Amino acid sequence: MGLGLLLGWLAGEALASAQPTDLGRVNTLSLMLAGSLTALLFAPRAEKLLMGSMGRFSRWYAGLSPRTVAAATFGLIVALLLSVLFSSLFQSLPFFNWFWNLLVTVILAVFFVNFAVGHAEAFGMLAFPQVRRRSGSKLLDSNVIIDGRILELVRAGFLDGELVVPGFILRELQLLSDSGDAQKRTRGKRGLGLLEELRELRPIRIEDWDDAALKSVDDKLIRLARETGGQIVTNDGNLGKIAKLHGVTVLSVNEAAVALKPQVQAGDLLAITITKGGQQSGQGVGYLEDGTMVVVEDGLKFRGKQTRVQVVNNVQTNVGRMIFAKLEREEVA
Repeated sequence: MGLGLLLGWLAGEALASAQPTDLGRVNTLSLMLAGSLTALLFAPRAEKLLMGSMGRFSRWYAGLSPRTVAAATFGLIVALLLSVLFSSLFQSLPFFNWFWNLLVTVILAVFFVNFAVGHAEAFGMLAFPQVRRRSGSKLLDSNVIIDGRILELVRAGFLDGELVVPGFILRELQLLSDSGDAQKRTRGKRGLGLLEELRELRPIRIEDWDDAALKSVDDKLIRLARETGGQIVTNDGNLGKIAKLHGVTVLSVNEAAVALKPQVQAGDLLAITITKGGQQSGQGVGYLEDGTMVVVEDGLKFRGKQTRVQVVNNVQTNVGRMIFAKLEREEVA
């Protein structure tokens, strides 16, 4: 509305200067009122556009790396210094005026800023957090450490690469272990104990990195993963979604457990062909398409026939999966 008042006043002054009359002040007031009312009509839409622009700017700003900002600033400084040098050299030329000076400055700024941002890794000497970039390293979140299943993944050899525990994650576990809340204290001590067990299986590197500008542990973990090119190992679904939006690879133990969950459950019905007898009397043995052995109680009498059976149990052994089943009621009858 203030902008509408200003535009109305400018229009009134322009009209008064073009056609001087005794009603100039009244016309100016009328135009100012009309401008403010017009602005009031468009205010909701303008506010929506402004908030949308601010939201996009905030997301863009949050994704900036300190090293990238430092590189862009350095490139702009070089461009400005060179533009001053060129203006001093060319000021004696008759055609070189303020327009050419501004054009040269813009061209130099675009070139050096883009070049510096493209080589931002070279600005590691500046006073920003220093980390080692090792692609394939696994950054462990506090919840996946406390969970404990990562020990079995490491023992089985499914978690390759360097295991990294950021310093702020270690401090979080320490704060939990010293907490006055019994449940939090138990979780913190469990996490520290599991780290000791994990260190006996594989070397663990403590990354003493931190960024005081970031308050959330999740934000720090995502920033560290982006800086080092590492992968985040976590069970936090929300952290995983945000990290993926930032282009960070996330390894979720929960998702892996769901993916490895047996496809056949107790009570499911299967159609198999009994091919041979089992170890016990009357047992029949058949196989699924993927080669999984199905042991059917009292199924030997249907040898060579396709039979419908009901799953009783699903056992995972060292050599593979084994299913125990019984004949469906109709087959028994």
